[in-house]
Amino acid sequence: MLKAPPPCYVMSDAHLGFADADVERRVVSFFRYVASNGGSLVVNGDLFEFWFEWRTVIPRRGFRALAALADVVDAGVPVTMVAGNHDCWGGEVLRDDVGIDYRFGPIVDMAAGWRTHIEHGDGLRPAEDKRYRMLRRVLRNGLAIRTFRWLHPDLATPLATTSSHASRAYVARDAGRGLREAATRIAAADPSLELIIMGHSHVATLERLAGGTIYANPGSWLDAPTFLRITEDRVALRRWEDSAESSDLDTFHRVAKESLT
Repeated sequence: MLKAPPPCYVMSDAHLGFADADVERRVVSFFRYVASNGGSLVVNGDLFEFWFEWRTVIPRRGFRALAALADVVDAGVPVTMVAGNHDCWGGEVLRDDVGIDYRFGPIVDMAAGWRTHIEHGDGLRPAEDKRYRMLRRVLRNGLAIRTFRWLHPDLATPLATTSSHASRAYVARDAGRGLREAATRIAAADPSLELIIMGHSHVATLERLAGGTIYANPGSWLDAPTFLRITEDRVALRRWEDSAESSDLDTFHRVAKESLT
């Protein structure tokens, strides 16, 4: 069961380890705010440029943000992290040592009182992501993971980050249309959904789809530190300015679906 009481904060795609130091500073300050003021936190993929857990070591880059996440958990705020295409090799460190509810999407559950579908969004475009879906099966295969673990971290880390450059660097060439279309298909297949949240495209989005379901994407902290704030009556897209109480960039209030028909 997803633990996401309001206010629920959602962010994604910081790519720590590739992002400059100022991005990590902003992420750490955001996590510290959530520890004191949040009801829950969802990190919807690609917090790290690369994350892999060897038996006795973890990647060095992004350590301050990882420690700040542990502080959020210690403050009693539940944290869910959805695996992205850059940090899909999480395990015992994230779950047991940090205390994060680390999952592979999609997650369909209640978030801040909304019936919500959450996933990172990689591999959802039918044609454009066909080759990637084949590669993803290899990358997440247990044998491939065990084989990669035999590589020394100083060799494995640059190998992984170099090969992931293309998927990191782009803001979706389709300006996020592919994930919006995926959200439209998901909403049509499950009319009970009130909110669909994705990341991956790096395109901050908040809009109401036909039928009333809201599609939200918090965007990428590589481009601008934007995030979602979800309460029982509304969802807002905001920019982090050392306070989550910044003005809304966009917002939608919750509307009973019956009133939209």
